[in-house]
Amino acid sequence: MNSEIFKNSRAVITNISRRDMLKGIVSMGGLVVAGQILPRSALAAWETGAGGMTGGVVWDPHVYVSIDADGIVTIVTHRSEMGTGSRTSLPMVVADEMEADWSKVRITQAPGNEKKYGNQDTDGSRSIRHFVQPMRACGAAARQMLEQAAALAWGCPISEVKAKNHKVVHTPSGKSLGYGELAEAASRLPTPKADTLVLKDPKDFRYIGKGKVKITDMHDITTGKAMYAQDISVPGMKYAVIARPPVVLGKAVSWDAGAAMKVPGVTKVLFIAPTPMPAKFAPLGGVAVVANSTYAAIKGREALNVVWEDGPNGAYDSDQYKALLAEKARAPGKIERNEGDIDKAIAGATKVIEREYYIPHFSHATMEPPAAVARVNGGTAEVWACVQSPGGTRGDVAALLGFKEDDVTVNVTLLGGGFGRKSKCDFALEAALLSREMNGVPVKVVWTREDDIRHAFYHAVSYQHVTAAIDKNKKVVGWRHRSVAPSLMSNFMPDPNRQSNLELGLGLIDTPFDVPNLRLETGEAKSHARIGWFRSVNNIPHAFAMQSMVAELAHELGRDPKDFLLEMIGPPRIVDPRKTVTAELWNYGDPYDTYPVDTARTRRVVELAASKAGWGRKLPAGRGLGIAVQRSFLTYVATVVEVAVDKDGNVSVPRVDTAIDCGFVVNPERIQSQIEGAAVMGLSIAKLTQITFKKGRVQQSNFHDYQVLRIGQGAMDVRTHIVPATYDVPSSGVGEPGVPPFAPAFCNAVFAATGKRIRNLPLGDQLST
Repeated sequence: MNSEIFKNSRAVITNISRRDMLKGIVSMGGLVVAGQILPRSALAAWETGAGGMTGGVVWDPHVYVSIDADGIVTIVTHRSEMGTGSRTSLPMVVADEMEADWSKVRITQAPGNEKKYGNQDTDGSRSIRHFVQPMRACGAAARQMLEQAAALAWGCPISEVKAKNHKVVHTPSGKSLGYGELAEAASRLPTPKADTLVLKDPKDFRYIGKGKVKITDMHDITTGKAMYAQDISVPGMKYAVIARPPVVLGKAVSWDAGAAMKVPGVTKVLFIAPTPMPAKFAPLGGVAVVANSTYAAIKGREALNVVWEDGPNGAYDSDQYKALLAEKARAPGKIERNEGDIDKAIAGATKVIEREYYIPHFSHATMEPPAAVARVNGGTAEVWACVQSPGGTRGDVAALLGFKEDDVTVNVTLLGGGFGRKSKCDFALEAALLSREMNGVPVKVVWTREDDIRHAFYHAVSYQHVTAAIDKNKKVVGWRHRSVAPSLMSNFMPDPNRQSNLELGLGLIDTPFDVPNLRLETGEAKSHARIGWFRSVNNIPHAFAMQSMVAELAHELGRDPKDFLLEMIGPPRIVDPRKTVTAELWNYGDPYDTYPVDTARTRRVVELAASKAGWGRKLPAGRGLGIAVQRSFLTYVATVVEVAVDKDGNVSVPRVDTAIDCGFVVNPERIQSQIEGAAVMGLSIAKLTQITFKKGRVQQSNFHDYQVLRIGQGAMDVRTHIVPATYDVPSSGVGEPGVPPFAPAFCNAVFAATGKRIRNLPLGDQLST
């Protein structure tokens, strides 16, 4: 990592190569066990799918830990920080296990290098789920090496020494040595084998599960010192903005480069060829204006007067597409899970209830639009970017340029929000392309807010048609759910035409409902936009449809919504959809035996959220409570939303109670912050946001017409209730699971307050029209 980039900037990202001045574990080199998973017999209380991820798992302290002579411990964080707190929580686990004093711990960000650090994809709510055990092993190994070094120094058995609060104590005599004094000797010792590691007793945890550790970057973030990709500056750097095709798969056919070049500061106009689908994360193409400043580049782009050829998606229209999806959802689809005989159940039902639910496209609309700097020169490339997948970005940049991965360096800045948008590295690829075309001049590609809203990877538009069969005893004896949405796999394969197993596993075919006749189907839907991961992904439409339908059935049958939801979930049991799905069940990439569908846990969060919210309490006119639950990213979340609706149809949310069961808890404050953030995002989705298309073009452009929740609109008292768990209950996801139950709970509350059912998101002005 070249440090010159930070000479005139507010650098906070430590140059890892500087650590070679330290006398510490990492400086002496050591065994790297990339791609290894911990033997279950040694440390792992539970198995995960981490070993199957790209790069697998590395837990060696030589990779992650260094100790200065003055005792300062530096811990490498290999995940990207976008607000989830991974830069705090994972180093905290290492520090706890190695008995480090947190006030003497420093955090440094790893560049993209999955051979060295293991998997670095910060998505899928996997950071804690996959790395709490490896990070405990890393800390335990470092602690044992320090203890061994102290025992050798004193010539005593290791059983007579014990690490405690940044020093090793000789128990019989009380003498001690600090970590800085032991670092060099410890670095010469071999890394302990996994089956010799001894983890701390959880009762001795100092940080894990306590929630007393300040978030690593909080001071810099709140004082404006934090370094985001938009802040990066490199000597000699040029700035670029790109006129991209307004329609996906469109291309520029003519433009006025001369007019752009007349703008003071503009130095180059470059054409970027479009990439045919499936394009993965390749740039959309277009015309780039390179200049001495972002302002000059923007003015140059305005002068281009580009003429576009729209291509095959030029007729994409949201209203027409919604009607098409509805038609598909009303017809039989491909059967994805089948139990009993749904046709017979419907034919013999006393009552049949059918409902439809619609969710539009969403944009991630991160507070920091995408940005990247690249310098491609002499057969090497160096990139600085706000990416969730630095390892993947490294590979994609290398492939684009025809380089070896070892010739590409990807430096990770803080992310001003991610939500899945920055899992796609198209903006980093744009910067690399332009730097190469500029003969090695470093180029910074800046996406404006308008660029981000109009050229994003959007959450899939989705239509759900649900049919319930009711018998004479007012029991639901049949449930047929047809889900239709374009697939994000359209980025990776030609014309997939329907949701993949991955998307169906996100809250559809893993439904826990205790209904004897159950059929889950998908219909065909072609993608006309770039579809991508959005926080919680397909759990959002699936939860919206299922949990709204349950509340509608409860109303039709005169039942309490919470009690009826528990009846639909059924008794405590392990549901195994693997027996009835027509293809392989995707369980978030993790083993089903570790993370089954456990209805006892589903029931528990429903009952906890309801209890904490005072479910059943008397409310004044215009107020209502709604409840919903969803297992997503292997975590169980139930939310009770209270709404207040005034005479003009204005809706506010005075209170939210969310219960979460995510297994073993590492950092309760970060869980709380994720639930609070999910409530804000959930309310934005439910009430305000949508992306629509006319003539293939996105109609929205900025926050004035793609609205997200403002301060003052939420006014929510969000109460988070965490189900406690011991270490033998596997940790699961936290970043994404809070969102899916919010919209149905909100809409169920609106119905309770007004009697009007909301089946199309967002709410918008539906109460006043």
